[in-house]
Amino acid sequence: MKRRLLVLTALLMFGTASLFSQNIIHLDDASFKKNIWDYSKNSTWKYEGNKPAIIDFYADWCRPCKMIAPHLKAIQAEYGNKLQVYKINTDNNPKLANLFKIRSIPTVLFVPADGNYKQIIGYRSKEQFEEVIKAVLKVEK
Repeated sequence: MKRRLLVLTALLMFGTASLFSQNIIHLDDASFKKNIWDYSKNSTWKYEGNKPAIIDFYADWCRPCKMIAPHLKAIQAEYGNKLQVYKINTDNNPKLANLFKIRSIPTVLFVPADGNYKQIIGYRSKEQFEEVIKAVLKVEK
């Protein structure tokens, strides 16, 4: 009986935790305009979101991109609703990559809820990402 109760409690806790966690969102041109910036209507940068964001410009063939993917997944899970991680495949969305003059990947944008973004190019450790989250996005775990 105790074992069943423990299993049931664990399942309920896991189910409740997943309700509050957020997933990484993959963007294309249309969803970028809706969630980030409608550059066709506003030629100057104006973030449309309501919470800080991390935007990862990547390609499936890029080894450093694959190396930071688990860091970003963990960050999304740990920070939950405090920020949103987005991913943009540069091969599928060259217009968005050109919009930000991205010439090297991975390129990651850290977008505060208001103001300008900070762009970082190349591999970074999870700890380095967390330093930028704290300094630029002003978000704590």
